[in-house]
Order: sequence, then structure tokens, then C-alpha cells
Amino acid sequence: MAEVPARAGFDDWVSARRPALLRTAYLLTGDPHDAEDLVQTALIKVVPRWHRIAEDPEPYVRTVLSRESVSRWRRRRWREVHTDRVPDDLASAQHDRDVTDREVLRQALGELSPRQRTIVVLRYFDGLTEAETAHVLGLGLGTVKKHGREAMARLRDQLGGLVEERGTEETGRPVADVSSR
Repeated sequence: MAEVPARAGFDDWVSARRPALLRTAYLLTGDPHDAEDLVQTALIKVVPRWHRIAEDPEPYVRTVLSRESVSRWRRRRWREVHTDRVPDDLASAQHDRDVTDREVLRQALGELSPRQRTIVVLRYFDGLTEAETAHVLGLGLGTVKKHGREAMARLRDQLGGLVEERGTEETGRPVADVSSR
């Protein structure tokens, strides 16, 4: 079957970017299954516009992913909490600490507002500048700065020494580190 010209390059782009999209979606949702659903929904919304965004699809896809995440959060009044964690007896102590640190970070991200969580994920996990984050979310630069600052202060309060914010690179991209205890 011949590829539809309007969709040329879409499958290749998705194959190359899927891991990064899933990582971002997981950080936004906190659940791997919800992350898969979020990515699929975002990609379904992107396909009809692919011919217009094919040259630089990343910003548009991130925007759709972020906005869809916020929309889902608004629609969801309650959420099932999974508590059936099975410990791995063979895991090393460092691995246990790493897993614990990631879980603590995931929970702390989950306690932020959807807007704050999205800003933190785009800035510190996807490495966007404040201006790029504002553009992706359709927000003013001041709004992104304010919510980002509040979110990082809240995370520092909740996580203590787990998150170290190192400022920004010369490019304006944030530098943060999730360190082991």
C-alpha cells in the first residue's frame, strides 16, 4: 500500500521520537499505561496536521501532549491508586534507593498542579527554555517563570536534597539533577 503524501515521514518520526514522547507522558501522568494512552491520543490529533508541521513537528506535538494531559487531569475527578508493589529480593541497596528516589520524585510531581507539573517536565526533563515552554503551552513568559519557580520551591521543600537545581546553561536551558542519597 502506498504511503499517503500528507503522512510522509510521520511513521519514521514517531519511531524515532516515541521513547522521548513516552518519557514525557509518563512524567506528566505518573502511570505507564496512561502515558501510552496520552501519546496515542496526541499522535492521533497530530496526523491530520502532519503536512503542515512535518518540517519541525516537535513543538506542535509537545503542545498537543501537554494540553491533552491537562485536559485529562481536569476530566478525571478521582484516580485509582496502585499499592500492590512487589519487592525484588535480589535488588541491590543502591538500586532500591534509586527506585525509591524515582518513586518519591514521581509522587512529588503528582502533587503539583497540572500546570506546574507540565512546566517542570518540559523545563527540567525535556530541557526546554522558559521561552520555549511558554510557546508550547501558549502561556506568557512571566506565567511560566512564576509557576516554574513555585513548583521548584515546592519540590525542594518536599524532596530536600534529592533535587538539586543548578541554574541554567548559556543556552537558557535548565540544569537540574536528581541525585542519589
